[in-house]
Amino acid sequence: MNNKKYNVAVIGATGNAGNNTLKILAERNFPISEIYAIASEKSLGKKVSFKDKDIQVNNFANVDFSNIDIAIFCAGSNVSKTYVKKVTELGCSVIDKTSYFRLEPKVPLIVPEVNLDTLKKGAPLGIISTPNCVAVPLSLALKALSYIAPVKRAVISTYQSVSGAGKQAIDELYNQTKAVITSGTVATDIFSKQIAFNVIPAIGNLHENGVSDEEEKIASEIRKILHSDIKIAVTCVRVPVFIGHGISVSCEFSKDIDLNYVYDVFENFEGMITIDRRQDEDIFATPLDAQGEDAVYISRVRRDYSVKNGILFWVVTDNLRKGAALNSVQIAEKMIAIDPQLNLFKLKSK
Repeated sequence: MNNKKYNVAVIGATGNAGNNTLKILAERNFPISEIYAIASEKSLGKKVSFKDKDIQVNNFANVDFSNIDIAIFCAGSNVSKTYVKKVTELGCSVIDKTSYFRLEPKVPLIVPEVNLDTLKKGAPLGIISTPNCVAVPLSLALKALSYIAPVKRAVISTYQSVSGAGKQAIDELYNQTKAVITSGTVATDIFSKQIAFNVIPAIGNLHENGVSDEEEKIASEIRKILHSDIKIAVTCVRVPVFIGHGISVSCEFSKDIDLNYVYDVFENFEGMITIDRRQDEDIFATPLDAQGEDAVYISRVRRDYSVKNGILFWVVTDNLRKGAALNSVQIAEKMIAIDPQLNLFKLKSK
């Protein structure tokens, strides 16, 4: 039995993902010896909560990463680009929540319920990446369905809350909502258009082919996680919801399937809960239902009669938990279970 305790650093500790990571580390009693909260210079002097105490926020210059076992990066791609490799060179194992390393061939992209075997092979660069907050719940659902028959194609429409764009985006929705109700001035600083009482059918930059960054990430990351060449079409939409992403999915299979089997694999797959009773009115999951919960919820399972072997279903999850912080903490839990010394997850010397 592993009784070892670990020094853990959370980078971006004052942001949504960082705060939730600290919260979930505490909730799940991760075996911590020392916890470090790290953020930018402007956060120096602030404190964040961990369990029953407040801890001082540090910056990179004040922390010796050679004494840290696991660093969880939640601070954005530019921070990961600048610091992750420096940290791994000091012998620290990194779990990176940002998009920067996700598609790097030598960096495992992990959802523990889906591709734990990949994590067991280790991380030669000392980096484990955690997927996009939509790719995480979708990979669970598509992995479950793969036990019935190969999925040929998935058409995905997302309904993503503003929290996926950070704390300032939450403030913008709040302030815009208040301004609309009081006939005040609506300011748009974070989003390209007003988000209050509106939806924005694009997340990320649009490429010349019309596909957005977010849509490209989701498709590419799912294929990497599943080790599959599944065809994926994605449309990402930002909606005026504070927390919780909804996802509509249409799947086409290589052969006919029994809908009862679909219910069975969803209900028995780790990390997922099916809320779907068509005989009762309004028995389905919404983003509000998922707030603060760890599970990925599946609802509205039904046949897609527009294709030969198709089904449709609805997915919701708390994007700040399973879509981000929880998945990172679960990866850390699996790492110490696989190799308590974390040697498998340290940078290998050339």
